[in-house]
Amino acid sequence: MSAPTIHTPATPRAADVVERARDAAARESWAEAYALLHAHDLHPSRGLTADDLSVLADAAWWSGHVDESVTARLRAHAACLAADDHRGAGLASWWLHYEYLGLGRPAAAAGWLHRARHHLEDLPDCPEQCFLAWSDAEEAQARGDHEAALAATHRMTALALGSGSPDLLALSRQAESRVLLAAGRRTDALALLDDAMCAVSAGELSGMFTGWLYCLALTQCMEAADFGRAVEWTNAAMEWCAPPWPTHPPTDARAAPAEGAAAEGADEPDGRTEAADGSDARTGAVDGPAGRTESADGLTARTGMTPAAPVPAPPTASGPGHGPGRLPMAVPSGENPFRGVCRAHRVEVLDLLGVWALAEAEARQACREVPVDCLESAAAAYYAAGDVQRRQGRLDAAAVSYGHAHELGRIPQPGLALLRLARGRADAAVAGVDLALACRGDAGHDLLGRARLLAARTEVALAVRDVPGAADAAADLDALAGDVPLLRALADTALGSVALAERSGDAPRLLRRALAGWLELRVPYEAAQVRMLLAAVDRAVGDEEAARLELGTARAVFERLGAVPDARRAAALLSGGSRRRLPGGLTAREAEVLRLVASGGTNKDIARALVISEHTVARHLNNVFAKLGVGSRAAATAYAYAHGLI
Repeated sequence: MSAPTIHTPATPRAADVVERARDAAARESWAEAYALLHAHDLHPSRGLTADDLSVLADAAWWSGHVDESVTARLRAHAACLAADDHRGAGLASWWLHYEYLGLGRPAAAAGWLHRARHHLEDLPDCPEQCFLAWSDAEEAQARGDHEAALAATHRMTALALGSGSPDLLALSRQAESRVLLAAGRRTDALALLDDAMCAVSAGELSGMFTGWLYCLALTQCMEAADFGRAVEWTNAAMEWCAPPWPTHPPTDARAAPAEGAAAEGADEPDGRTEAADGSDARTGAVDGPAGRTESADGLTARTGMTPAAPVPAPPTASGPGHGPGRLPMAVPSGENPFRGVCRAHRVEVLDLLGVWALAEAEARQACREVPVDCLESAAAAYYAAGDVQRRQGRLDAAAVSYGHAHELGRIPQPGLALLRLARGRADAAVAGVDLALACRGDAGHDLLGRARLLAARTEVALAVRDVPGAADAAADLDALAGDVPLLRALADTALGSVALAERSGDAPRLLRRALAGWLELRVPYEAAQVRMLLAAVDRAVGDEEAARLELGTARAVFERLGAVPDARRAAALLSGGSRRRLPGGLTAREAEVLRLVASGGTNKDIARALVISEHTVARHLNNVFAKLGVGSRAAATAYAYAHGLI
């Protein structure tokens, strides 16, 4: 009698598991591919080929396991070397260069780039050399050699065309666009960028290159101050990020004991917000320059976060896989790792559009989502949150946000300088913005960044009554702006402010042009600020009715945005013009002294400005302290700002 047959549950063969993982990777179901290959790789007897290790590295990166991605890539490189596959080894080396660069390890990154060149440079033309040409273009541009950078992008394009890869061709178009923009060839640059983004929006590219192109294009649009394109591509990027990316492997891959481990992966956190302005954080759709911008006071956050909640501090870690101060991976397994980066760009757009409550909520979410190899995006989100908080009068919260941005490597200017100005530290504001301007490199790299610094330099110079210094900064901004709408509006605002200080007849024309520019762009806060300046022009020529119209409109915008200090200032100016009742029972002369104190003036400076003795200044200042119930110049300055005297 034969022994009975014992039936056991069938277990997937190793070859079947690897084949399913390859299929999942081809479908860009990265969590599934990661779970299958990770579990398979736990068995020492089951080796993976170089190609499969590369798939594991890609899947680990997409699934939020950056350290495992690097480890798998190192093994893929070794496997390629063992097989004498220099193309494969060169590509693995370049990816290691890229990953180490993102992880803040420039020495390791440089070493792997050198290895990539060693593997690839002597080979006949091949697609892998496209990545080397891209690195060559980036290095040439960093040292200001536009000719060499352009030559590298042309080689990149030739290699991409020869390979027939839509991914590489779109990337080469974007790279050339960036070089042309830095060289001042704006029209040609934006045409090439539009060409590259056509392939993105048409769905012709792989997920990695789609994410790259969105992030690169959004950065490029903001640096070039092309607000219209920034809004359009931000909407498209958030829509691409929104679909639920596969987070779970198949049931058998999670449970099968033969695979050695349960698959990693978690339910995708919703993390989506809706705004009262009709925009949807799932897609990131926001109204742009041609659309309608409304308040987000009625914002609903499904994450449970309220708009007033502080932006969280960046966490630190020093455990395995992290250096001192290194952020842990923030992207949950299965999440689209580009989502946090794209959301950080969206924060900048929402900030300009005046949707501040949603911008701050999105900044918090972006800081949670940004992966460890993209910390500059978290820094940008913190900085944008600081700008919102500063303009709303939440100065302590703004200081914290700017501190986090600085901790992550961003110079938080000009926001920090304007924060100092709001606190009455005008001289410190001037020093901060001057240092930031001195540290900034090639203006062609970030037009908007330099323009904002020059606009702030104009503002702080006027605050310390340095009209010639303000005029110089405004002239530099005017030369930089050209006919770019966002830069033009900034420049006209600065020029109009200086003309008003100089009592020039050009002030009304410049300020009217600035207002028209901001209204066309649908940027409400800056438009309201210009209305305040126009009210001063109207009052100077005796047109009180026109002044009140401008002040009333500005006040309504400030109140809607939650810009409390500006709303108070507009209300104070509306309450009776120059003859209004001053707060605290101050006399007109005492108010003048207080304003000069708040601007950073010493008793000697104030005496010279008002043509009175220092003894008289001291007497007025003692009266101010007594009436306001304060004991220091700093406290008096804070009172002046809080009550609209500045």
